[in-house]
Amino acid sequence: MPKVSITVNGQKVTRDVPGNTLLVEFLREDLGLTGTHVGCDTSQCGACVVHLDGKAVKSCTALAASCDGASVTTIEGLAKNGKLHPMQEAFREHHGLQCGYCTPGMIMTAVDLVNREGKKLDEETIRHGLEGNICRCTGYHNIVKAVQAGAENM
Repeated sequence: MPKVSITVNGQKVTRDVPGNTLLVEFLREDLGLTGTHVGCDTSQCGACVVHLDGKAVKSCTALAASCDGASVTTIEGLAKNGKLHPMQEAFREHHGLQCGYCTPGMIMTAVDLVNREGKKLDEETIRHGLEGNICRCTGYHNIVKAVQAGAENM
């Protein structure tokens, strides 16, 4: 079994994991970070998005062993000192969620989008940026509003 050392939400963790362990399984089952959701296991829905070395990735398609030495941020790692990240706060304020299952992946993707594209995002850019994330509840209108507001406050 390979030994994997990953910095997760600022804390270094080292575990022996089977070589076929997905990053999402490592986060949820080994570390108890259940904010990263498993929706499809085929990289279609985006519920499992985390930041790997600062970039959004679908953790259901990354092997934990391939992330050895990397830095991972999950939805649990966005809030600081008990204060929600501006994107998390915007989703709350603008009702950018309904059942909440897709929300962690949407937020992580949105933060990455702002980091890549800047704070001034139009609706088309947001909708295109979220294409890899599926919400089965909201119709996306409030999600787009939340991303715009969150971007402005980041």
